[in-house]
Amino acid sequence: MSAKTEELDHERPNPPRRGLKKGLYLLPSAFTAANIAMGFLSVMSSLRGFQLLGGANPDIFGARDHFDTAAIAIGFALLFDMVDGRIARLTKTTTEIGIQLDSIADVVTFGVAPAVLAYVWGYGLSHSEGKELHQFAWFVSFLFLMCGAFRLARFNVQASRPRVLAEGAVKTDKKSFVGLPIPVAGGFIAALVHFSPVPLIYFGPERARIYAGLLMLLVGILSLMMVSTLRFSSFKTVGTGTRSMRPIILALAVLVLVFLYSQYVLLAIVVMYILHGLLSRVASVFWRRGESAETKIEANPVRRS
Repeated sequence: MSAKTEELDHERPNPPRRGLKKGLYLLPSAFTAANIAMGFLSVMSSLRGFQLLGGANPDIFGARDHFDTAAIAIGFALLFDMVDGRIARLTKTTTEIGIQLDSIADVVTFGVAPAVLAYVWGYGLSHSEGKELHQFAWFVSFLFLMCGAFRLARFNVQASRPRVLAEGAVKTDKKSFVGLPIPVAGGFIAALVHFSPVPLIYFGPERARIYAGLLMLLVGILSLMMVSTLRFSSFKTVGTGTRSMRPIILALAVLVLVFLYSQYVLLAIVVMYILHGLLSRVASVFWRRGESAETKIEANPVRRS
């Protein structure tokens, strides 16, 4: 080999590592598959717990363990759902099929699984089968699933058609979601069950009916919030514009608290997130009213004689 050939071989760039690139594309899909697996585990655990409550001698505490497993599975699915999107953005491996697969996974894990869990843990056995309230319980779980599916469909449409600003530049709003995200709505039901996994019929017929009515009201409110125009923070830009270690330290602190006091911390996080979106909407309404009042005063100044 001549010196010229050696020089050319030295200057020639290395061929792309196709195996590594394919692996990067498969990594977000692996987390999405784990999301679906957790949703399937949640549904199966819910059905097994519901099965233990049937018959002459219902196994209340055995069903409790299965319901808690179903709730924890939804919690892990929420973690996988957060990770797969961030990995896809960091590695720049976002694909159309990955987006659609993620939406299907969310329908299963945060739509079907929480709707089934709320029914079997809460209001499924609190009302006698065949009565109007029992049929309404079916409708409430179905409403939650349909509103969640509509929420995901609207999100996909908005993501594919970014809004056009007044200047003519196209820009996607990454700071907030329109409507309550379905993972948060499903996570709220899971956190509530994880807080008290004992089925509602354990508290007696009268109290069980009261609690079941409150649960149906909560599920209905969550359903309407998913299809509403309320804006909730996405937290996608948190920690991206700074090199500070504070976001990482805060995230680690939250993880430790969840590990130690998951029954209380998870429910508190979901409630605070929802309240933050509601209070932000109320504050924006009062802010706009104040600005409009100031504009009217400036447009029509008081004339002094």
